[in-house]
Amino acid sequence: MRELDSSKKNFYKTLDIILNKRRNKINSNIGSVINIIKDVKKNGDKALLKYEKKFNKNNVLIPSNKRISKSINLLDKKVKKAIDLAFDRIFKFHSFQKFKNIKYTDKFKNKLEYRYSPIDSVAIYVPGSSASYPSSVLMNAIPAMVAGVRRIVMINPNYQGKLNPAVLYAARKCKIKEIYSIGGPSAIAALAYGTKKINKVNKIVGPGNAYVAAAKKEVFGDVGIEGMTAGPSEVTVVSDKFSNPEWIASDLIAQAEHDINTQCILLAKDKNFIKKVKIEIFNQLQKISRLSTAKKSLISNGIIIYVRSNKMIIDVINKIAPEHLELNVKNYKSFLPKIKNSGSICVGKYAVMAMTDYNIGSNHILPTNGSAKYSSGMSVNEFCKRISYINLSKKGIESLGPSVITLANYEELAGHAHSVKKRIRRN
Repeated sequence: MRELDSSKKNFYKTLDIILNKRRNKINSNIGSVINIIKDVKKNGDKALLKYEKKFNKNNVLIPSNKRISKSINLLDKKVKKAIDLAFDRIFKFHSFQKFKNIKYTDKFKNKLEYRYSPIDSVAIYVPGSSASYPSSVLMNAIPAMVAGVRRIVMINPNYQGKLNPAVLYAARKCKIKEIYSIGGPSAIAALAYGTKKINKVNKIVGPGNAYVAAAKKEVFGDVGIEGMTAGPSEVTVVSDKFSNPEWIASDLIAQAEHDINTQCILLAKDKNFIKKVKIEIFNQLQKISRLSTAKKSLISNGIIIYVRSNKMIIDVINKIAPEHLELNVKNYKSFLPKIKNSGSICVGKYAVMAMTDYNIGSNHILPTNGSAKYSSGMSVNEFCKRISYINLSKKGIESLGPSVITLANYEELAGHAHSVKKRIRRN
């Protein structure tokens, strides 16, 4: 992990360079992604199958219901119960996010309404191949269910055509009937534009690797995409003298094992504590199955920052705008009002990020790559549209119309002014 000292000259410049290097690396995949999208757009299922064979060694795009049921039957009952618990808790918390329609009548008896309606169809992207995540099924699909989306499609790449029973069970819990064993930019293109076998959707959501994130950016406008960058994962951990270095190290490793492009950052005011964390990271790395991935992630993107003041910690956090933030400090309450940029914030020593990935109830699909500066995590809102309804009274247009005519004429939109004049009673 790279080490930085906030007291050094050009600290912020150095930090910017490191952060931007990773962001640029993630965004650099757009060239090859564009070619794949064009191919699928032109050649449909043929191109889709070609890329599945090439990248996932998979030649089955749509698994049969029989195969799905057979796979689910193999799933351990203990895992099923864990998924059931997570489903119930996530569903309950997201049920509180339902929006209320707005009705307003002004003094002229003009009626204004704001009504929410669900998007007709969405595709949820659930990462697969090297690892599969039933939790991502729940985090994507449950907000869509609560919103009332009628057609929910799941995209889940499967290396060598192997189905993941936990992912399929989670999909069944969420009443998903369309499942495609496809992934990467080609899958995004297929759902954005449609093929003979796959009907296009109105919106695509869900986290993926750098190539998936690039593909979603490219198709945006032709299809809806969630209002954030849901790319390779990130965590920033803040510690103090009361923190447990063993726990902190495990939190960083837990995030690092996701992907080689994952970014793990530690902020600490104690150099001795930093040394202890480094030792713990080395020792604990040897005990995890995804050692290679976690090690590459920490070496390439890991940062340890020695920070001298709480004010500097807050400034650095807001600059990074991390996906996950852990305030593993005793006085976390003093930090909270000043932190403006983060996807989620875990406060206190027991609120570990790994818990939020599963069954706490909050959503783990969060803005990455600095997009927490302007966007929020997955919610019911992602699956709703807002429509305005306007009903003007005669008195209303006669009272407000002259002002509209003035502004329309000022903007040299005579047609606008004329259409209002037509409806105003002549004196």
